[in-house]
Amino acid sequence: MEGVDLKLFLLVGAVLFVCGVICMTSKRNGIGVLIGVELVLNAANLNFVAFSRYTPLGLDGQIMALFVIVLAAAEAAVALAIALNFYNNHLTIDVDRADELRG
Repeated sequence: MEGVDLKLFLLVGAVLFVCGVICMTSKRNGIGVLIGVELVLNAANLNFVAFSRYTPLGLDGQIMALFVIVLAAAEAAVALAIALNFYNNHLTIDVDRADELRG
């Protein structure tokens, strides 16, 4: 790890973030959008851990990454429950059909 620079970690995090945003904007089904959100959260985790590696107090970023992992798990559970309920009612998980949910 001594030879790896912070710029490389940030570059990989930026690539993950861009892939997640592209996935969220291009996919039409709910599962694809969830995968994009998870990629964005993983990019943030990578940045947290990379910055904690190069600061004197090394545990702050790793603790924040654990909070993001817990948040991502809760988000995935709630979003998958919503997607299953939407599929049971409409027989599709196409996010374009979600405008029918408005009152």
